[in-house]
Amino acid sequence: MSSFTVTLGRRAALALAFGAALAAAGCTTMYRNHGYVPIEEDLAKIVVGKSTRDQVAEAVGKPSSTGVLEGGNWYYVGSRWKYYGPFRPEEIVRQVVAITFDPRGIVENVERFGLERGEVVVVSRRVTETNIKGIGIVRQLMGSVGRVNAGELLDNR
Repeated sequence: MSSFTVTLGRRAALALAFGAALAAAGCTTMYRNHGYVPIEEDLAKIVVGKSTRDQVAEAVGKPSSTGVLEGGNWYYVGSRWKYYGPFRPEEIVRQVVAITFDPRGIVENVERFGLERGEVVVVSRRVTETNIKGIGIVRQLMGSVGRVNAGELLDNR
């Protein structure tokens, strides 16, 4: 056997090993975090009924999204995604922290929501004693999905 054949065989084996290692690395599970949700220690600095909008911004930062009205509520949204090879990414964790303010800009409510099996779940809630609103805006929005009747939209009587 010539040295050229041996060298070619080693190169082929090395290329095959490198290709197998590269293919195995492509099937490694990767995780990515998107968004920002304040941790409980930072949320504990917010006093319901006393903290102002500026104090909340100092304690946990300004949110990436707010309510649609002027001076609206603040929403912090974070999610964790699982990526595995060529498969579609899967969202495995989603949390929403909703901080509502009264008309004076004082914290009225702090709620943390999660998403489990497609259902919105209240993880924690701190509400002022005089809250008569009941269900929060996030639950109202999520609860109304799929409950619309076409006859109601068209006002058929």
